[in-house]
Amino acid sequence: MSAPARALDVLARTVAPLVLAILGSAVVLLALGANPWAFYADVLRFSLTGEGWQQTLTAMAPLLLISLGLIVSFRAQLWNLGYGGTYLLSAAVVAGVAPAVFAFLPYGAATLLLLVLAAGVGLILALIPASLKAWFGTNEVITSLMTSFVAASLANLLVKGPFQDPSVSVPQTRVLDLEFMLAYVPGTRVHLGVVLAFALVILMHVMLTRSSFGTRIDVLGLNPRAAAHAGIHVPRMTVAVFVVSGALIGLAGAIDMLGLWGYMRTDWNPGYGDKILPFVFLARLNPLGSVPLVGVYAVLATGGTLAAQRAGISVDLLTLLVALVLFFMVIVEYLAARHSVGRSYLPRGIFKAVRA
Repeated sequence: MSAPARALDVLARTVAPLVLAILGSAVVLLALGANPWAFYADVLRFSLTGEGWQQTLTAMAPLLLISLGLIVSFRAQLWNLGYGGTYLLSAAVVAGVAPAVFAFLPYGAATLLLLVLAAGVGLILALIPASLKAWFGTNEVITSLMTSFVAASLANLLVKGPFQDPSVSVPQTRVLDLEFMLAYVPGTRVHLGVVLAFALVILMHVMLTRSSFGTRIDVLGLNPRAAAHAGIHVPRMTVAVFVVSGALIGLAGAIDMLGLWGYMRTDWNPGYGDKILPFVFLARLNPLGSVPLVGVYAVLATGGTLAAQRAGISVDLLTLLVALVLFFMVIVEYLAARHSVGRSYLPRGIFKAVRA
């Protein structure tokens, strides 16, 4: 693809849905009696100036890890939709056992153990839909969603049961002492989990674009039969992809608990996966490409909450904005497919009838 064609592709399929979603939200703001220009100016001011940029970077850490987990599975055309329950159960386990772990182990060993534990929780959960898909051909969308539901329910049971702090009335885990939280990058209030997240972005980009494992993932995503013909053990590869995906998403739960929250309450669910999903596709399932797009959402989420409060409107506007990104993404993709503009980033078959 030539440079002008590539630029047109990015404008049509990546930038256009974001711009249209922002414009659509502006119309809603006008209908609510708010000034959209003042609102978006506040979003940028609260998220990028003062200490806002540090809060935005902190918000990006779990989002980047979840997006990496989705990118790995989606590139193989394996739809791991268990991200919600995986994140919650990993976060609940880490928040629940962290005080005891830090009481018996040195800080570095305890932190490493908790990170491995969270990744292990995600790995184990991913094995359920992975095994069913690999050996029985069961639809992974259904099984991963059901696994997510069970995991989220189990997380609540743990917080209300063995992990509950008896000293407070609202069911929650014990609050982790500040001395045991992830250390800050010197001179900032950005915890080291952010650094880990960016390091994993680079690592996963290299793995997916420069390693044989990444090549096998792409071949599997293009055509499972061709992958098997090329000597790839499809069931084993399916399990491997799910395991990596689940471990990354589970790691996001640990980073959030150890770096930001320090405890977990029952029925708490930030819904990171649902909110970041459109941006994963806009990034073309590319780890490096996900960074600026995740950054856009983090800016909106960080500054948008305060901007909405100042404008006297509901923070649900942010959920609407994400929905509009998804809506316009599909519309733009449909039009681009009809006019053969660029390469699709959505799952094969969605617009199969367009070219018929």
